[in-house]
Amino acid sequence: MIDYSVYMMTPTFSRDETPKAYAKNQVSEIWTLEKFAKHIADHNGVYSRGTVKGVISDMCECLVEQLLNGNKIQLGELGTFGISISSEGAESIDKFTAKNIKAVNILFDPGKDFENMIDRADFNPVASRAAQIATLKAEKAGESTVDLAAAKGGSTTTPGTGGSGTGTGNEDTGSDGSFG
Repeated sequence: MIDYSVYMMTPTFSRDETPKAYAKNQVSEIWTLEKFAKHIADHNGVYSRGTVKGVISDMCECLVEQLLNGNKIQLGELGTFGISISSEGAESIDKFTAKNIKAVNILFDPGKDFENMIDRADFNPVASRAAQIATLKAEKAGESTVDLAAAKGGSTTTPGTGGSGTGTGNEDTGSDGSFG
């Protein structure tokens, strides 16, 4: 089940300045390698959590090694890993050196297991993170109302006046700064 909240945002590359409603997924939990390895081991039963964790760790080390050797790695149904590089421009080809290269970026092209995920997904609408935090804070303080516009960084209104806050588009960040 994918939880999502809806927020208003003006599309960055749109000529239309009218804000529109968009969905943003909310991450339920961040799984560590340890937890994911245990989950895999529990599903298959043949390999222990430690074995699964070791294989994944070794795979990551080898994946990095081969990407840095300029190779693409195809991992079947998982997908294909590759790299791209980002560079700073030079005045001419002759003046371009490796020092102009500023980043090595990981590319991932999902495999067949990741196709048509929309057809397999279930969605659950939930309040934004800002609304959840404001509600919990009000509940702990014994308050019976919450000013959602203030919680979302918009203008506050007096109840019954019909005003609304606009928000910034970043109301759904978690306490760790991540979206969702």
